[in-house]
Amino acid sequence: MDISPVMQAYILHWGEMGTCWGVNRTVAQIHALLYLVGRPLPADEIAATLKVARSNVSTSIRELQAQKLINRTHVLGDRRDHFEAETDLWTMMARILDERKKREIDPTLTMLRKCLLDARNDPVVDEEIVGRIKTMHDFLESADDWYDDVRDLPRSTLETLMKMGGKVARLTTHSKKSKKKKTRLERI
Repeated sequence: MDISPVMQAYILHWGEMGTCWGVNRTVAQIHALLYLVGRPLPADEIAATLKVARSNVSTSIRELQAQKLINRTHVLGDRRDHFEAETDLWTMMARILDERKKREIDPTLTMLRKCLLDARNDPVVDEEIVGRIKTMHDFLESADDWYDDVRDLPRSTLETLMKMGGKVARLTTHSKKSKKKKTRLERI
């Protein structure tokens, strides 16, 4: 399969970004290819298109399937397994964020809870250190709760919030712009 220079640029960049996010370059490139093509491809065609080893493609496909970013499907008249990417961006991003939370935030919260309990029971640990661990724990726990709340919002609400952007901050009395305006008014 031939890919255009635009597709190649997209796939290469997605691979580079994947490495920045802790994702194997080939995994990210396969995901990008399947997303752009928008139709099922067999593993051997993926390997030939990206010029990577077939074994690397197999390993990468298993990882993408585990993250529910691609699905195995079949094509009439072809006995090979074909793979297609999730093309709904909201679903794809939710799955990526859920996986990152499961891999990174959840274990960190578990470790912080244990450290906090251990630090409180250790007379050698200074109260300032206990306080810093607690502050980090409370922050991540709040962020985790916020994520769960946002994740459960209807898609239409999420789309509206995203389109509103920074305007959401103006709805609260705690926004920086509100404080700046009060400060300026107080000077007059």
